[in-house]
Amino acid sequence: MPNKIQDVLGLEQDGHRRWQVYLPYIAIALLLVILLLWWLWPTSENGGFRYTTANVEKADLTVQVTATGVLQPLNQVDVGTEISGTVEKVEADFNDHVSKGQILAVLDTEQLSARLRQSQANLVLAKASVKEADATLLETRSKLKRTKEMAQKKLVSPEDVDTAKAAYERAVAAVERAKAQVTQAQAQLDSDQTSLGKAVIRSPINGIVLKRQIEPGQTVAASYQTPVLFTLAENLAQMELDVSVDEADVGMVKQDQHAEFKVDAYPNRTFPAQISQVRFAPVTVDGVVTYETVLSVNNEDLSLRPGMTATAEITVKQLKDVLLVPNAALRFTPPRTVERKQRTLLTALFSRHPSNGNKKVISNDTKRKQKRVWILRDGKPVAIPVKTGATDGRLTQIVSGKLEPGVAVIIDATRIGK
Repeated sequence: MPNKIQDVLGLEQDGHRRWQVYLPYIAIALLLVILLLWWLWPTSENGGFRYTTANVEKADLTVQVTATGVLQPLNQVDVGTEISGTVEKVEADFNDHVSKGQILAVLDTEQLSARLRQSQANLVLAKASVKEADATLLETRSKLKRTKEMAQKKLVSPEDVDTAKAAYERAVAAVERAKAQVTQAQAQLDSDQTSLGKAVIRSPINGIVLKRQIEPGQTVAASYQTPVLFTLAENLAQMELDVSVDEADVGMVKQDQHAEFKVDAYPNRTFPAQISQVRFAPVTVDGVVTYETVLSVNNEDLSLRPGMTATAEITVKQLKDVLLVPNAALRFTPPRTVERKQRTLLTALFSRHPSNGNKKVISNDTKRKQKRVWILRDGKPVAIPVKTGATDGRLTQIVSGKLEPGVAVIIDATRIGK
């Protein structure tokens, strides 16, 4: 009878439904308990890390400074014109080898020749004026002499003497003026001859034509600025590489140091160079200070060309058979875990300062003045104080310290397990 009453009222079905509702909450509670127990499980201080090591080696060390720059000819000259006119002929083209005095271009000389002939005629007229003034001077001198003699005999008045004397002085001045006109005409003639000579553009050096910026029939105007017609390089067999050295590295860069550089045109080829000058003037671009350094380059095969961008490696120090360690070993600081006491559930739940993780990693003081490397002894990292020297950015010289070639130094640590 009771079972029939439960079936009629549906009490057994309600119980099953309640268990189905509470089942997910029970699973979540069990999972939290498992995680809490795992979190509270004690761990040892030295466990949980895998160390990566590298051997100390004895080898040569080369310290280099990297800088970029542009190749330039030793002597580059822009050839222009001081006169205006129309280009009549162009005698040189790109890449032509030219000698000093060789004709590069010729401007139209018709107007210049006409001006020269006019100056020559003006010079002839000025010289004729001198002769005319000399004749007048001779005449007035004789007349003044006769007038003075007649005045002594009381044959002329004193006024006649003054008139003759004034005429003589004017004749003297006319001679001086005529001679000055000759000088002026000669100067104008010389100027016109020079201008006519400048209509022929000649090479000022022995070299090669890098640029040609004129064509026959083109008009050039030399008004406020001299137009550039050709750009010549004196000798491409000897070039220079102007690189910018960072202010942090310029103290190591000295004259006569050896360098090597590469250009994009020959990615598999290295070119030698030598420092010829380290300039004192700073160059500041966007707050970055660099110093221009000039490298001498031998380019006998003419494979290098002006304007090429080059990346140079300047050798500033070479050390033979020294003790070396990786830079990562000097930067390494071993982590250490603080052993945690096992806590009760109430301590974990009601602790005033709960832990943030399974292990607390404490870094050693990185501001020590004494450099050190770490080695493994009985599976534990041990510090070895060292004194360092030069570095190439990857390896560093060990000047003193209890290290021998082949000793494994720690360069990294990886957390494992909890």
